[in-house]
Amino acid sequence: MVSEPCTYDAICFDFDGVLVESPSIKKQAFVTLYREFGSEVVAGVLAHHAAQEGISRLEKIRHCHKAFLGADLSDDEVAALGRRYSTEVESQVVACAWVAGAKEFLETHHRRLPLYIISGTPEDELRRITDQRGMSRYFSAIYGSPRRKEPILEQILFDNGYATERILFIGDAMTDYDAAMTTGVPFLGRVAPGRASPFPQGTKIIPDLTGLRV
Repeated sequence: MVSEPCTYDAICFDFDGVLVESPSIKKQAFVTLYREFGSEVVAGVLAHHAAQEGISRLEKIRHCHKAFLGADLSDDEVAALGRRYSTEVESQVVACAWVAGAKEFLETHHRRLPLYIISGTPEDELRRITDQRGMSRYFSAIYGSPRRKEPILEQILFDNGYATERILFIGDAMTDYDAAMTTGVPFLGRVAPGRASPFPQGTKIIPDLTGLRV
């Protein structure tokens, strides 16, 4: 846990696995999408998904069809599979549990500190989900794919004149960590209880957002 207070000018959050307990929903959607191709393909898809958490699902689908099925998908075919995936997950993510402490943190801090979401979820879908969960009001801006997280962080820094050391990025995947390291932004990892940390040794981690002080 973070036991000592620290001061930042803004906080950026990944969405899945940091604010809401949705990673298992996203994982199951890939199982559903690829089940017809057999267990070996599903296993490969899930391994790729786990290694590339935080990356756009469309990029993952294109890669998985090429790597595991030998199929080069057109943009229209990728988009159609992306819509199938969204149909599987969207209502479930709207209904899923908060990460412990997340709602309380947002309630406490959103009026005094700019808060941002930076997610690999498609931005239009992410905005629908946050609207339906009643959480959009907490954030100064909400960003999703197709843009990657590094340029989004860079935009937030540039548009608001923040010093890199004065923004905290909280994420649960190496893509989040890498985006923070690339832009020079401090990073805090959320590692759910019972899950092995994906982050390099020495990375500051928390089990949830309960008691987080900034």
